[in-house]
Amino acid sequence: MFSREMRLPALVYTMVLGSIFIFGWGLASEQVDQQQEKVHHPFHPGEKLTYNISWSNVFSAGTAVMEVKKEKAEDGEDVLRFISSARTIGMVDKFYPVRDIVHSVVDYRTLQSISYDLNSSHGKRKKLRKLLFDHEEDTVTYTADGAEETIDIPENTQDALSSLYYIRTKPEFIEGKTIIVDIHDSGKNWAVEVHVLGRERIKTPVGEFNTIKVKTYPKFEGVFMHKGEIFMWLTDDSRRIPVLMKSTITIGSIVATLTDMKLGDESP
Repeated sequence: MFSREMRLPALVYTMVLGSIFIFGWGLASEQVDQQQEKVHHPFHPGEKLTYNISWSNVFSAGTAVMEVKKEKAEDGEDVLRFISSARTIGMVDKFYPVRDIVHSVVDYRTLQSISYDLNSSHGKRKKLRKLLFDHEEDTVTYTADGAEETIDIPENTQDALSSLYYIRTKPEFIEGKTIIVDIHDSGKNWAVEVHVLGRERIKTPVGEFNTIKVKTYPKFEGVFMHKGEIFMWLTDDSRRIPVLMKSTITIGSIVATLTDMKLGDESP
């Protein structure tokens, strides 16, 4: 995408050729202060989505899993923990092993980001990152490689993983409409334009789905970047489950296809 530091939440990690640049989704910035209100949850604790990662749908390169858990914070408040893990398999794993795990903790009521932790291993490269959000001050504390920095962020900015879940809460996706999204990752603030392209019927190993197709256009400091466009297909229902994702690269594309789905418990 625009930088090796940006990653789509643990779904399409750098598994083939080490060249996928990926990001997360952010809050649709229609400049409505929705984060202070209770957000409708299209997902529930216990949800578990499993994906096959392939190169151009030709051969499998890895697997990824996304899970939702409900926990109690130290102050006794309810929080949601999103966990996303990815790993290479087969021949790719022998030549360029990848192990990634991301934890994102958010407020149960508003889905505001509280913390984000990344532990990644790509070949011989190891990375540990942590984000702590302060939404009252509109800052985030970014820790990486032992160094800590406090950075100003736009109002209602989310992390790379929680933002993917937040976009699922949007009640309407209108064809031709552009949604501006804000995220913070790797010590930088990013804006992404999400364009709703239309509706498509998609077939996956877990069944066929009516979906909403969207495409992303990343921006940094107001300038559109020419790399990192990602297509995504969300179920055209109240759950907005991502059943297919595709990121173009120099040769071919990286594709994440839903292969198993466990829905969460809807009880409060």
